[in-house]
Amino acid sequence: MINKESIKKILIIKLRGIGDVVLSTIVLDNLRSDFPDAEIDYLTEAPSKPGLEGLPQINNVILLPKDFFQRVKLIREIRRNCYDLVIDFYSNPATAQITFLSGAKYRAGFPYRGRKYAYNFFGPDKRNKVHSALLHLQMLDAIGVSSTAYDLYYYVNEDDKSFVNYWLENNSPKNHSLFGLSPSGGWNSKKCDPEKFAEIGLSISEKYNIKGLIVWGKSDYDDALKIKELMGGKVFIAPATTIRQMAAFISECKFLIANDSGPMHISTAIGTPVLSLHGPTDPRLQGPFGAKHEWVNLDELDCIMCNLLECPINHECFKDLPVKRVLDKVELLIKKNNISI
Repeated sequence: MINKESIKKILIIKLRGIGDVVLSTIVLDNLRSDFPDAEIDYLTEAPSKPGLEGLPQINNVILLPKDFFQRVKLIREIRRNCYDLVIDFYSNPATAQITFLSGAKYRAGFPYRGRKYAYNFFGPDKRNKVHSALLHLQMLDAIGVSSTAYDLYYYVNEDDKSFVNYWLENNSPKNHSLFGLSPSGGWNSKKCDPEKFAEIGLSISEKYNIKGLIVWGKSDYDDALKIKELMGGKVFIAPATTIRQMAAFISECKFLIANDSGPMHISTAIGTPVLSLHGPTDPRLQGPFGAKHEWVNLDELDCIMCNLLECPINHECFKDLPVKRVLDKVELLIKKNNISI
């Protein structure tokens, strides 16, 4: 185990998907509990930076450059920072090399083939046993850090909230509840078809007399427009936003309907109950984390949870998903969270 008294500077490494980075924030309160005076820095990529900078548990957010020579410069900077502990939650060849060259006495990562050389503490070698959020806590356990906190975090500031409040005051009915719809999905196969999304949205709106609000990113705009076209006056489309402003919009919703995506995980982090729609991914491993949330899928389908980036057939996992099954989960979500509409 590590000598905890010697830990003054910690570097966390987590790259790629925004949702994956959100899940890694489960370690923050636990690290702060064991190392209250340590400096904790995060190495990540640009899309995830806005949700991390501003969190009180983090001192600095460092971006991984794409250019090779800039990465060499980064490694030198990391060595100069003299980290005592580096935790590589990504553990690909590049981050393993950065960890190895960091100069840190304690280096933790996953024991993937060809990367064990970089670490002297190892997380679990199999990643399909527990929810992805809990894998991060298993890594902490490997280095002797106790895990008693399970909160996720995503930073939203007052400017983000003011932007959203101003837009809602001028574009949505007064004193009318909203539920969110997020058609985002990192893979095409994870995106529920807009026709089904609209059918679900209309059913929710009519059952609960509630308006929908579509939040979207650049790659989702066409789907957002299609959903709006099919739902008509039952839904609004949020304006173009930053990722943090999107989070602020989600925070104003009673609940969110989302694919397995970054916005789904952001919703869990900011406390908005979410019902996630799953096709190729396993909701027990990649679904919304926490007891207040729900998920739904077409579990009787032979190819469900195929884990394919593109559907080779007809996307039956979403197209054949019964709307009643979704509505039953919405009702459960509302009841368990005492949501008033």
